[in-house]
Amino acid sequence: MTSTREHTPTDAPLGLLAASEEYWESEALPVLSEYVRIPCLSPEFDAGWRERGEIARAAELLADWARARRIEGLEVEVVTAGDLTPVILCEAPATPGAADRAPTLLYGHLDKQPPLGAWRSGLGAFEPVREGDHLFGRGTADDGYSIFAALGAIETLERTGLDHGRCVVIIEASEESGSPHLGPYLEALAGRFGPAGPGLVACLDSGATTYDRLWFTTSLRGLVTATIGVRVLTEGIHSGTGGGVVPDSFRLLRALLSRIEDERTGEVLLSSCASDVPRLRRAEAEALVSELGEAVLEGIPSVPGLLRAGGKSLVDQLLARAWTASLAVVGIDGAPAVVDAGNVLRPYTTAKTAMRIPPGADSAEVAAELVATLTADPPEGAAVEVGDVVPANGFSAPDLAPWLARAGEEASLSYFGAPSRSLGEGGTIPFLSELSSSYPEAQFLVTGVLGPESNAHGPNEMLHVPTAKRLTASVAHILSKLL
Repeated sequence: MTSTREHTPTDAPLGLLAASEEYWESEALPVLSEYVRIPCLSPEFDAGWRERGEIARAAELLADWARARRIEGLEVEVVTAGDLTPVILCEAPATPGAADRAPTLLYGHLDKQPPLGAWRSGLGAFEPVREGDHLFGRGTADDGYSIFAALGAIETLERTGLDHGRCVVIIEASEESGSPHLGPYLEALAGRFGPAGPGLVACLDSGATTYDRLWFTTSLRGLVTATIGVRVLTEGIHSGTGGGVVPDSFRLLRALLSRIEDERTGEVLLSSCASDVPRLRRAEAEALVSELGEAVLEGIPSVPGLLRAGGKSLVDQLLARAWTASLAVVGIDGAPAVVDAGNVLRPYTTAKTAMRIPPGADSAEVAAELVATLTADPPEGAAVEVGDVVPANGFSAPDLAPWLARAGEEASLSYFGAPSRSLGEGGTIPFLSELSSSYPEAQFLVTGVLGPESNAHGPNEMLHVPTAKRLTASVAHILSKLL
């Protein structure tokens, strides 16, 4: 491997951004496009993931690419523990001038959501398509780009002769299932950081409210997923025979959901989900709305005339997305497609629900209250089953240390041309709650490329390529400033 450390530092803003732009076009995008073609669905969406081998294929593709990086002393391995999905583990030693700096842990994931609906003409979930600044395909922005940004940041530092401390990159493969396989790997990694743990955790799986600046994610909601099934018959019967005598399973399911959510307002009724918005986060939202106006909620493809939930003001809506509980029915079994629907009283209806919970809520307590509420006193004697309950805690970031706040501002101004900003996001990254509990002294850089129209989890997912380039340069700049 060719050494890059004899290079002399260039002008940092120009050098890092130019190196990142060249790196993405020549080194990253071709392999990211190959990754798009691999249907490496997360285990929740592919029970046969092990036999199909697509996750392993994606891991080997990315690991082989990583091994070819021009990073002095880089070690890359694909680690597998028992029947768990693999992780890619990359470790880059500190440059000679930064051996005393605290280590950094950089995180991303390679597992994907399913296609989830029809993509627009000319696009497909597993076929990469470049249209100007956009690269379309499942996993481009969530979160296939992350290994390219993480190792790209380190490589561009070495290309431009700038120092960095020891960096450990972990790319997992079960995040879209709630990261159930990550825990044992994190335990095994603990010894690599010493008793103090990493000085910086850089999570590259979050959002960007706009593409014109660097965004810090200050909080993420937790998540409790579950399936709720209601059965009224052993088999379907003619609706004329049973209708009026046998209660409809969908109606009973609807009644159960009303126990946990007010269908008029969307308010979640579980006491374990109650929360107060911290004063600092409200001030943060107010400042953003004052500066950016409607742009803070751009990119949601609402139908004309739809009324937003969460309150009348943009501030309340932003805070509702980040700090209040919400329920979504994300899947239904037991109901045929409309084109196939006969006049049949169906035997059962099963819904999969996703309940986002406030950052401070205990997901295990929420899960327990959810199950108890739904299974008590089954409506009209129906058979009710609640299963596949998966809790994941939210995350609230510690205040930024002065050095990180300063480095983030410098990076945003240098590579995006606008000041950095902070905001809570509505999604969930289970990794962060685990790490913040294990390493309470660590600083957290939680950021990403999921901006307007990136459409993670939905059809037409895309990566905004200029943002990936600028974000990579920004992460590099911050790594160079780590104390």
